[in-house]
Parts: sequence; C-alpha cells; structure tokens
Amino acid sequence: EPFVADEYIERLAWRTPGGGSRGGEAFDPKRLLEEFVNHIQELQVMDERIQRKVEKLEQQCQKEAKEFAKKVQELQKSNQVAFQHFQELDEHISYVATKVCHLGDQLEGVNTPRQRAVEAQKLMKYFNEFLDGELKSDVFTNSEKIKEAADIIQKLHLIAQELPFDRFSEVKSKIASKYHDLECQLIQEFTSAQRRGEISRMREVAAVLLHFKGYSHCVDVYIKQCQEGAFLRNDVFEDAAILCQRVNKQVGEVFSNPETVLAKLIQNIFEVKLQSYVKDQLEEHRKSDAEQYLKNLYDLYTRTTNLSSKLMEFNLGTDKQTFLSKLIKSIFISYLENYIEVEIGYLKSRSAMILQRYYDSKNHQKRSIGTGGIQDLKERIRQRTNLPLGPSIDTHGETFLSQEVVVNLLQETKQAFERCHRLSDPSDLPKNAFRIFSMLVEFLCTEHIDYALETGLAGIPSSDSKNANLYFLDVVHQANTIFHLFDKQFNDHLMPLISSSPKLSECLQKKKDIIEQMEVKLDMGIDRTLNCMIGQMKHILAAEQKKTDFKPEDENNVLIQYTNACVKVCGYVRKQVEKIRNSMDGKNVDTVLMELGVRFHRLIFEHLQQYSYSCMGGMLAICDVAEYRKCAKDFKIALVLQLFDTLHALCNLLVVAPDNLKQVCSGEQLANLDKNILHSFVQLRVDYRSARLARHFS
Repeated sequence: EPFVADEYIERLAWRTPGGGSRGGEAFDPKRLLEEFVNHIQELQVMDERIQRKVEKLEQQCQKEAKEFAKKVQELQKSNQVAFQHFQELDEHISYVATKVCHLGDQLEGVNTPRQRAVEAQKLMKYFNEFLDGELKSDVFTNSEKIKEAADIIQKLHLIAQELPFDRFSEVKSKIASKYHDLECQLIQEFTSAQRRGEISRMREVAAVLLHFKGYSHCVDVYIKQCQEGAFLRNDVFEDAAILCQRVNKQVGEVFSNPETVLAKLIQNIFEVKLQSYVKDQLEEHRKSDAEQYLKNLYDLYTRTTNLSSKLMEFNLGTDKQTFLSKLIKSIFISYLENYIEVEIGYLKSRSAMILQRYYDSKNHQKRSIGTGGIQDLKERIRQRTNLPLGPSIDTHGETFLSQEVVVNLLQETKQAFERCHRLSDPSDLPKNAFRIFSMLVEFLCTEHIDYALETGLAGIPSSDSKNANLYFLDVVHQANTIFHLFDKQFNDHLMPLISSSPKLSECLQKKKDIIEQMEVKLDMGIDRTLNCMIGQMKHILAAEQKKTDFKPEDENNVLIQYTNACVKVCGYVRKQVEKIRNSMDGKNVDTVLMELGVRFHRLIFEHLQQYSYSCMGGMLAICDVAEYRKCAKDFKIALVLQLFDTLHALCNLLVVAPDNLKQVCSGEQLANLDKNILHSFVQLRVDYRSARLARHFS
C-alpha cells in the first residue's frame, strides 16, 4: 500500500502507552517523545542498512551489464563469421546450379535429337511397311492400340503430303486410305461410346480426333445423336431448351472446346428443326388466312426469342447476343420484311368487315358523306350559319354507334400494336406504329364516329318541327364514351412505341385534329338540338297558352295556380335537363345547361310580352314564372336561376299598385335593369292607359 506519514504517526502514537486517552490511561507526553526519538533512531539504522544493500545491488548490476555487453560483442563477431560462411556457401551453390543447368542443357541438346531420331526411325519403319504394302507392326494390327496407330498415321499423313506425287503416289494413297480408315474407326468408336454413355471413352476418342480432318464430322455425329429422341413432344421450343440444358452439362466433359460444340448444336437446332417448324406453321396460312398467319408469326417469334433468352445463360463464345440474333433473323427474315404490309392489309379488311357487319345488322345502307368542293362549301356554310343543309333523315332513334364495334376495333388494334412492337425492326417501329394508328383513326374515328355524327346531324329536325324526336344527345353520350376508350388506347399502347421518336408530334397532331373536327360537329349538333328543344317549347306554348289565361272574363271566379301551358313546358324542360345530364360529363353538362337555361329564359321572357294582363291575370303570370323558376333550379346554374328571379320580379310590375311602381322598380333586383325593359312590362297591364298609372310610372 502507498505510505502515508500521518497515518503512520497515528498508529505509532496509538500503540505507545500514554500516547492517548484510550483505556482510561492518562496522556504522557514525555513517554511519547521518548518513543518517537527511539523510533527515529531505528528508522535511521534501517535506512543505513537499506542504503548499503542498494549500493551493493548497483555494483552487481554494473558488473553484469559489462559482462552482457562483452557477450553481445562476441555474438556479433560470431554472427559476422557465420554470415560470411553463408555467402561463400551461396556462391558455391549458385556455381554448382549453373553447372547443373549447363549440363542439363547439354543433355537435352543431345537427347532431343536422339528422341527425334528414334521417332524418325520409327516413322521410317512404319513408312517402309507402307512401301512394302504389308503392315506387320502390332500397332496397326491390334485394335486396342488404335490410339497409338492414329498418332502415327496422322504424322505419316503429314509427311506424305510433302512427298512428290510421281514417285510416291502409291504409298501416299495407302497412307491416305489408312488415315481415312482410322478416322472412320475413331468416329465409329466415338458413336458407340456415346450410345453407351461412356463419357471418359468419348473424351479420349475426341482428343485423338482433334488432330484429324474429320474432327468436325465427330462433332456433327455427336450433335446428331444428341437430338435422337429429343423432339417427341408437340412443343419443339421446350424440347430444344431441355436438350441444350442437358448437352451443356455434358459437352465440357467430352470436348476441349465445349462452347464451339454447343454453339454448333444450337445453330443446327435453329437452322434445321426450328426453321422447318416455323415454315410449316406459317406457309399453311400465309396466303389463305392473314389473321391466323399473323397470330402464328407473333407466337412463333415470341417463343423463339424466349428460347434465345434461355440460351443466353450458356457459354457460346464472346458475342453470343449477336450469334443468337443472327440465327433468329435467318429464320424470320423472309416473314418480317413484309410484315407491316400484311398487318395493315389485314387490319384494313378486318375493320371494314366489323363495321359492315354492324351496319348490316341494323339493315342500314351506309350513305356517302361526300367530299370535294361542294361538300366543303356546305360544311363551311353550316359551321357559320348552323343551318341544316339538305333533307333531314329519320334515324328512328338509332345512333349508329356501337360499343361492341368499338371494343372489337380497339382489340384488333391493340393486338396489332403488340405484334408491331415485337416484330418490327427498332428503326421502323415508330413508323409502323403510326400506320396502325392511322388505320384506327380511319375506321374508328372517321368511318364510325364521324359517320354517326354526320348521320346524327342530318337526323336533327328543324327548330319549327312539331313533336320532334331528339336523338342527337344519345349520339353525344356514346361518342364521349367511345372517345375515352380511344384516348386510353392511345396512351397505353401507342405512346410507349413512339415516345422517343419524331412520330410522337405527328400522332399528337393527328389526334388533336380529329378531336377538333368531332368537337365542331358535336357543338353544332348540340346547338341545333337546343334550338329544337326551344322550338318544341314554342309549340307547346302556342298550342296551350290562351289569351284569356291572363285576362279572365270573370276576375272574381279565378283559381290562382299556374296554367296548363306552364305545366307542360316545365315537364318537357325537366326531361331534357335529365337527358343532358345523362348524356354528358364534367364541365360540358354545366355549359350546355347554361345555354339551354338562357334560351329557355329568353323564350319565356318573349312569350310573356305577347299578352295583356289584368290584375288576376298578372297573379297567374307570377304563378307561372314561379313554376318556371322552380324548374330552373333543376339546372343548378346560378346565372339561369338569377335570370328567372329577375323575371319573377318583373312580373310583380303586372300586379303592384300604381302608387308603389317606382318603389318596386328601384328594388334590388330591378334597379340595374334598363328602364325600357321595365316600361315594356308595365305596358302589358290592361290599366296602363289610365292617366293615373302613366303618371306614376313617368
């Protein structure tokens, strides 16, 4: 423990008798002083003893340090001597090694020519046997030594090729014959081993044949036998994938160049099996059935590319992507060159058939809309004047729009877009997709929707027709639904094909043009339909409203309620409002309802100014306008309701006391109206000619 002087003194005083008051003993300072003096002397003696011991140990340490330093010096000298000996030994070893290498080179220089000479001697011996025409060596007669015989005959064959033909023609032919026989034997041996499934024997024979010209034939035999029994099912693509998977595991154990052999197998499958299968499937329908031909082409091309994707995982050399692409192209190039022409031709005939079948089901002979200068002139006049040009056509409530037809056309186009994406060359894809889109625009938008709009416009009766049936709003409803489907297909299937090409702007412009063209005709048809609605209301009012309604003969016997004309007009208006809401969506509903409401107000306003009003007649007019205002609430258009509120306030001028006319005219609803309008309503009162009324209003 660390030494603390205060604690040490305390313990010493505590142990000394008389050093403290514990135990009832009195404190004795003298005795404590004596004890301290004695203890100090003991500590001094102890200090001297320890000091002597320390000095002794220091002397001993210095002595041992000198001895250790001396020993280290001796070891360094010994180490230097040993290192010198090691260098001498290393130099000696290097010298010996150099001598040994030199000797080895000399031995090799002697042995290599000797071995060559021995080898040449053997070859000369075998060559001599071919000269004599009798093969006596065991290597040629023993079938088990076919490997050695193959090595010899291969070398002899190379030598024979260097010999002049005129002197050694016979021996050259014999060597060539033996070369061919051995090659056939090796290939036969390889074939037998493959059938027995002996991989090691196949590998040995393949290694021997590697130096023969017939090595490629060996590979061909292997590829041919691999395919025996491999294509027994109906799915040739799945069979091909399974075969390549199995061969891929085996080919590396047999051949030294497995990627080349596997690539040759795949090439053989594509150029023989797949090409034959594709040709059989496509040529059957190429000229007779375009629909089935296109379906088969798309299906076969898709399955072939899927097979190619599976084969990409195998080692086929450096550029396997290009290799497989060329194989696919070699199969389909004759079909893909004119694919888009077949597609467009089929789409055109199929779309025309769908439309014709629909019109036949309606017993409708499609009329010609017409083109040229006169038709264009009529169209411009109609757009500027909104006048129906030509006789009205009774469509019997038929819109000549069919969602079933539209779905069929869109489905055909969708499939065409999918085939176009798969079968078109990337550089031609946007152009081909635009052609398909043009077909869709022609048959769906022009031949179907636009024709229905033209027919619907022609079917709208004139505004003065009685009991006219208005079907154009049904056309609007169906055209709106159809165009949503058209727009969805444009975004979902066409846009991905053209999004990064200049054709995008062309397609968007074409779509914009067709939309604007349809909107013009829809607006025109809606406007004329609204005119017809107003015309129907005029007929109702003309037929039902009587002059005596607002100037009854017996003022005291009148039932205060709205007139029969008002009831029928409001009933008619409510039906039309509901029909407009069902036929349109979004802001179009409010726009059309506002236009109808404004025209409805104008009609009632002008209608009311045709009569003179007694006091009770004015009350009846107020009841009618109140009912019209209630009907206007169904429009849910603030402007329309405001107009009828103002009209209701104007009708109060028909019944208000002459003294209160100025006060009513300055009210909130009438204060901002033209004074002529107010005057025109006051003039309708039967008592207007009285001097009192004229004086109050002036």
